[in-house]
Amino acid sequence: MNMAMMRLRREDPRVVGSFRLHRRLGAGGMGVVYLGSDKKGQRVALKVIRPDLAEDQEFRSRFAREVSAARRIRGGCTARLVAADLDADRPWFATQYVPGPSLHDKVVDEGALGAAEVAAIGAALSEGLVAVHEAGVVHRDLKPSNILLSPKGPRIIDFGIAWATGASTLTHVGTAVGSPGFLAPEQVRGAAVTPATDVFSLGATLAYASMGDSPFGHGSSEVMLYRVVHEEPQLHGVPDALAPLVRACLAKDPEERPTTLQLSMRLKEIAAREAQGLAELRPPAPRTGEADRPTGRLADTYPERQRRPQGGTQGTPSRGGGPSRPVPSRGGSASRGGAVPSSGRSGARPTPASRNTGRTGGGGRPGPRSGTGRPAPRNTGTGRRPANPQLLRQRLFVFVVVTLLVALGIAAAQGCQGPSNGLGGEPAVVQHAAGA
Repeated sequence: MNMAMMRLRREDPRVVGSFRLHRRLGAGGMGVVYLGSDKKGQRVALKVIRPDLAEDQEFRSRFAREVSAARRIRGGCTARLVAADLDADRPWFATQYVPGPSLHDKVVDEGALGAAEVAAIGAALSEGLVAVHEAGVVHRDLKPSNILLSPKGPRIIDFGIAWATGASTLTHVGTAVGSPGFLAPEQVRGAAVTPATDVFSLGATLAYASMGDSPFGHGSSEVMLYRVVHEEPQLHGVPDALAPLVRACLAKDPEERPTTLQLSMRLKEIAAREAQGLAELRPPAPRTGEADRPTGRLADTYPERQRRPQGGTQGTPSRGGGPSRPVPSRGGSASRGGAVPSSGRSGARPTPASRNTGRTGGGGRPGPRSGTGRPAPRNTGTGRRPANPQLLRQRLFVFVVVTLLVALGIAAAQGCQGPSNGLGGEPAVVQHAAGA
């Protein structure tokens, strides 16, 4: 049945019972379905039986029993029966209107559904069939076009040919009621229907949703019915997670099919597992602050080297077993008594962003930084601090001054000794005079 809305035709009634009709929702083998509403504005799907069937007293009797059985259905994913008139010239009944496309239309428009979605729909339908069967009713025509996907979940509609459990599927000799490709083998043979009959139809429906096609292919009604009875279904496009269960539903022997309760539980497990698998495949959402984190060295990849104080500074053990060398603080502050790391995380390397802040010396003045001043002092490998350049200049100045003073002192001393050397040379003059 096509549930697309169409305008009312000239021959269509405008009012049925207490309901005003607005649009055609579709037409099926038993009659026409209309969109109607009551005086309170409640919308219903109202089905009016065909005139030729309305004249059949046997049909009227069976129809009355079906409506009585439908009234007993409580809960489940079915369209609730609102009202019915079995004694009208053309019997009719109204069910709750379900907004949303049929499963058939969704597959036609969007293609085959994923395993998680098919399993979720199947689980809801199985649970709905549990309530239907507990009321003693077998749907007998469960198919994609009789399943509406409402915002609140799937709903089973069109119980027009539903029959009490154990009833025959034949309205007339040799005529099967239902849709070829979704009928169970026992329906084709004319045997009694049971809840397992709906399980077969549900299996064919889930296969259609997974593949976008009937598991028994296409062809005339006779060809399709023959395949249902004698040939195995083709399930090549059904996901591996669903294929074994769908194949069990399509067993030729009703006794070999799972019950609706077993089917509901199993499909819920598959739906949960498949949904979890889809969630794991999605990339994880970035954590807060991760996008602003600078690239380069990873701050959390390697633990910070062990630090221990030595001589008022923090250092690490040298490879040669000698004294430890200080580790300059990056992005922290240092006093003259030692370096104090400023990283907010204990035991983690500072990030590149923190290294850009430089070091601070005593008194809060920014210390020298590579690229902006003289490089920070590093270890000499002997365990001593390298000489301060300013101190070296001071020492050099003192050394030069002292050297000059010493040189001047020596020169002065030599000047004082000159006259004494002259007097000391006097004997030579006297001897020269004596020799003369």
